[in-house]
Amino acid sequence: MDSVVHDESEDCSTKLTVEGWLKRVERRRQLAYTSGYDFCSEDQMNDEVHAKRGSWTGRYDFLLSLLGYSVGLGNVWRFPYLCYSNGGGAFLIPFTVMLVIAGLPLMFMELSLAQYAGLGPAILFKRLAPLSEGLGYGMILISGMVMLYYNVIIAWTVFYMVVSFEEPLPWRGCQHEWATENCFSYEEEDNCDASNGSYYMANCLSHEQFRVLNATLRMPRKPPAEEFFKNYFLQLSNGIEATGTINQRLAICLLAAWVIVFLCLSRGVKSSGKVVYFTALFPYVVLAALFVRGLTLPGAYDGIMYYLRPDWAKLRTAQLWGDAAVQIFFALSPAWGGLLTLASYNRFDNNCYRDAIVVAISNILTSFFAGFVIFAIIGFLAHELDTGVDSVIDQGAGLAFVVFPELVGKLQMPRLWSVLFFFMLLTLGLDSQFTLMETVVTAVLDTFPALRRRKTAVVAAVSIVGYLGGLIFVTNSGMYWFQLFDKYAANWSVLLIAIAECVLVGWIYGAERFIYNIEEMMGKRSKSFHRFWIAIWKYVTPAMLLVSLTLMLWTKIG
Repeated sequence: MDSVVHDESEDCSTKLTVEGWLKRVERRRQLAYTSGYDFCSEDQMNDEVHAKRGSWTGRYDFLLSLLGYSVGLGNVWRFPYLCYSNGGGAFLIPFTVMLVIAGLPLMFMELSLAQYAGLGPAILFKRLAPLSEGLGYGMILISGMVMLYYNVIIAWTVFYMVVSFEEPLPWRGCQHEWATENCFSYEEEDNCDASNGSYYMANCLSHEQFRVLNATLRMPRKPPAEEFFKNYFLQLSNGIEATGTINQRLAICLLAAWVIVFLCLSRGVKSSGKVVYFTALFPYVVLAALFVRGLTLPGAYDGIMYYLRPDWAKLRTAQLWGDAAVQIFFALSPAWGGLLTLASYNRFDNNCYRDAIVVAISNILTSFFAGFVIFAIIGFLAHELDTGVDSVIDQGAGLAFVVFPELVGKLQMPRLWSVLFFFMLLTLGLDSQFTLMETVVTAVLDTFPALRRRKTAVVAAVSIVGYLGGLIFVTNSGMYWFQLFDKYAANWSVLLIAIAECVLVGWIYGAERFIYNIEEMMGKRSKSFHRFWIAIWKYVTPAMLLVSLTLMLWTKIG
């Protein structure tokens, strides 16, 4: 980039000295709260100054929103499972490598881009290079699809949190209409044994009745929490083609979830930025409490050792490195559009480099710590069931809505632990949902600036569309649709978008030019800073992403 710059108050071809450049920086800082401001258009400047798109009221609003968006449900129910299935502690090596050379560079690049431009993904890439406009809309499409099914998880947690106040917990025992003959309760078996009976097909039989039935075959066992989740709560059909009817219970919970999101986002980042002070920090309190309680449970040590035991041979497998690459996109969420959206509301001189490093380190530490908590609990459950840790380990919905509900019934004060756990899941889910929703809303407002004065109405409209679109997930086949979206909505697509971003910024726009843009915001940087990030964005990160994509394809084909 040349040592001279253009003055926004003059024609774009007019060049400035260093003194003029400094004046430009100061002026940009004063105008940083406007959207879509083109420094070669005074008419646009006058319009945009009066049509502000909003901004964070404080630095910690942005930092906690960024932390809440990045630290989500995946840290609690996906990362521990990946550690378990990919060599235990050995998984931390590729995960850290991928975070340093792919996740952090992408995060820093997106935060810097959006903060400099003051634009969301819908308009940002069009301004950067007109042919790349589809890149922004691809991000918005991904966030929109994930937004639909992600709020379903929040709806589930709302229901479970509410029924956790019941005494006894509704999923305890097999003496319910929703229980099948495969339902097996260890608590009921112990009570039956104490009365000198034989527990079979969810009934306590006398020895004579047991002999008459000739019950010699071992029935497949399913815990009550699993049958409650599938048969009562989801009313699950036999396949995705058997749509059935809308589950009214779930539809009401989904409506409640969308109302919560609407109320928190109705005033944009000014309202959501305050909510995250609680939602981003509360999960750490619950995780700490669960960790302390988990360490006192029998079998916790075995579970933790199972989690940490490294299998170094796994480092040579393509599956391990592919899983680490995908987890980076679930952890830091680059290429989804959310990072661009959050940073677009920043002050022009905010140090987004520091923010990216803080969030990246916090994310990996949170993921690692959550693994201790989850596996201590799983180790205890395996001890109680007199089985191996590998037979009770699960991920995703199975871990949150089957394994843990089954566990809390064996703890003292089960209702308290159940309420705390599901409230933690609620706050984790809301943080991510806020940004997914804000990404879509910001895209609408950036595309149609006249609607900024009616942002509450836009948020309401997006919420209504989101609720109606999410009704497919609360039918009898909803779980199958949920799994379909979860597997394909944000998988290879985010890798492809990230590679395209690196090519766009590193080669088309120019990494060298982009570094000077960063200096406009954060001040002069050393030559080593220039050389390092230019090399990372132009060569290292895109190469690693291409290798990761190749490994994923290789694993899929294999």
